[in-house]
Amino acid sequence: MAVTLEVPPYTVERAVPVDPRSTALIVVDMQNDFVKPGGALLVETAAGTIPAIQRLLSLARGRGMRVFFTQDSHQEGDPEFPIWGRHVLEGTWGWQIIEELAPRPGERVIQKLRYDGFFGTSLDHELRLAGIEAVIVCGTVANICVLHTAGSAALRGYRVILPIDAVSAITPFDLQAAIRQVSFLYRGVVTASEAIRPEV
Repeated sequence: MAVTLEVPPYTVERAVPVDPRSTALIVVDMQNDFVKPGGALLVETAAGTIPAIQRLLSLARGRGMRVFFTQDSHQEGDPEFPIWGRHVLEGTWGWQIIEELAPRPGERVIQKLRYDGFFGTSLDHELRLAGIEAVIVCGTVANICVLHTAGSAALRGYRVILPIDAVSAITPFDLQAAIRQVSFLYRGVVTASEAIRPEV
């Protein structure tokens, strides 16, 4: 049954100043299986976000911001496979982060077993050691791993910034649902990648 719903309004900030010393960029699951043709769980709009994520990486790298990548990582028999099918099997082409966004030396890759980039990982510990207070969260999939990672960050007290041109979803509904949740439920800052500027 088709249902038409109106998306509740949310504000897209036109200018978002950030302190590079206390802000980190988290790039979520931009892996071949999700982004590239032939991937096991292709998100068709993910490739379109690559330029925006590259813009964010350029900003972070140019201003000395901490950069983290999450890498969804599964082995045979993973409990997610009945839901999504086999995907991002460790060591395969599909598991690798896409070449266009390849991590550089010194940038952390956080391998995660579930949607949430904080669950069972060292991400929170590493952010706190670095004195991080705000996180820019981008990548895929908007209402799954991006939303759970952003929500988990907010629940831990981090300011969450969501550049919506750098986030992709399986359907437009999923994208809007994720944006609404970050804005309303987690009081995150919704913006565009080009609106994020260093304040110092």
